[in-house]
Amino acid sequence: MTIFLTLLGKIVPLYFSIVLGLLSTLVFKCHKDTIAKILLYLLAPLIVFNATLSVKLDASVLFLPLFFFLLSTILAFSLLYIFKKIWHDNTANLLAFSTATGNTGNIGIPLAILFLEPHLVHVFIFTVLASILYQNSVGYYITAKGDFSARESIKKVLRLPVIYAFILGIIFNLLGLKLPEVFASYATYLKGAYSIFGMMLLGMGMEHVHRNKLIDFKFISIALSIKFLLWPGIILGYIFLDKHYWHFLNDGFYMIMFLFSIVPLAGNTVTIATLLDVKPEKMSVAVLISTLISLVYIPFALYLYTR
Repeated sequence: MTIFLTLLGKIVPLYFSIVLGLLSTLVFKCHKDTIAKILLYLLAPLIVFNATLSVKLDASVLFLPLFFFLLSTILAFSLLYIFKKIWHDNTANLLAFSTATGNTGNIGIPLAILFLEPHLVHVFIFTVLASILYQNSVGYYITAKGDFSARESIKKVLRLPVIYAFILGIIFNLLGLKLPEVFASYATYLKGAYSIFGMMLLGMGMEHVHRNKLIDFKFISIALSIKFLLWPGIILGYIFLDKHYWHFLNDGFYMIMFLFSIVPLAGNTVTIATLLDVKPEKMSVAVLISTLISLVYIPFALYLYTR
């Protein structure tokens, strides 16, 4: 009960941001497209650059984002092949993209601060780059390909600044270059802005849900099953193999991986769906329901893992 109440206290402010997003659309007629562009083209590249520049790189630290990026990519294309047999429109693309990632930023980072040692929190934040890069590259490509050709989709991906921010951050890190100390606090503000705007966008996408009757129960049930059952199953399988045979990581890194696997659907999937106009309202409902379920699911999963 203590873990649940502590976790609830961390997540409740995020729901306030969802309400703010809904009110901004209903009352002030704000456009969610503008928020989506700010997140994708301004905030995400700056956050990726700063995190890549700040972390101390070694083999095990580099392994985690690489592992999760490859896992998300393989899972997305595998699920897309399956879902194309069920849906014959871009619903298959959206579902494959969204279930191959998770809300490792807005919800994952508070979880890391709560359950991990301080030095592991920095590793977790660096690993979040895997989700951001997947969502804004492979995920963007898969979602766009529902309405565009492969060539057009690749061109859209290459126009995303987050890719170049990551490359630049790695180069600066290897060269030993650092940002001036005056920008340290600004980086903290960027993370806060990213979390608030990301959850506000989720609320803004809820405006037409009821009116358009976009609650797709088949879509939601499949998404939740993959996110809350398949993901932790895969990660627990890897942890078992590494702990008993490979011995590459330690218990702290195992905890990072498990936290990554139990977060709900990513709010950034709504951003991509909004920019590409691929059923953003349907995606908003799925993300909101998974976030609500996670209030009970996450503390229960952590309780079972740490027994």
